[in-house]
Amino acid sequence: MNTLIIYTHPNHHSLSYAFLQEVIRGSSENRHISAIQVLDLYEEGFDPVLIFNEKKRRRDMHSDPALAKYREQLSWADQIVLVYPIWWGRPPAMLMGYIDQMFASGFAYRDKGGLLPEGLLKGKSVVCVSVMKGPANYPLLWLGNAHKMLMRKALFNFVGIRKVKFFEFGSMESPRGKHSRKLQRIYRYFQTVKA
Repeated sequence: MNTLIIYTHPNHHSLSYAFLQEVIRGSSENRHISAIQVLDLYEEGFDPVLIFNEKKRRRDMHSDPALAKYREQLSWADQIVLVYPIWWGRPPAMLMGYIDQMFASGFAYRDKGGLLPEGLLKGKSVVCVSVMKGPANYPLLWLGNAHKMLMRKALFNFVGIRKVKFFEFGSMESPRGKHSRKLQRIYRYFQTVKA
């Protein structure tokens, strides 16, 4: 199994970065994972801003040469792991900008003229590892599970990815946030996960 880890946080001293390290450590020890690539969107200097004009059209985004490397990574991956904080009830703008550009028509899905498109990323799995300041049940009770609905239904199911797992860790700025136990849980999961 090839694993692509996409990390989205501007600080390498953050708790998100600690979770990234546990994803890498567990994945490196997993006999079912043959190769790992890490894409740090901030360190990469990824430009999340969409630009459409006379020279750059939305319908051509699936073949934009500037995004070829990222398309190759997504095509290569059997498992896509996203590590990010939840800010304002959703992933950071940097990650959403990546999604806007990478999950383009002609690459991630194809319109068939009906209600739903044909997902072109079938067979892949996704794991979302996210942290937030608020309590763990905040997205469910206060926001109607908007984060999971956005990621699972509006994005991944749309492009053909049915296997989506979430780790949403809340109260992460509290000294009682049980950080070490949650980090260990991520390490153990990735140490044993199968395709």
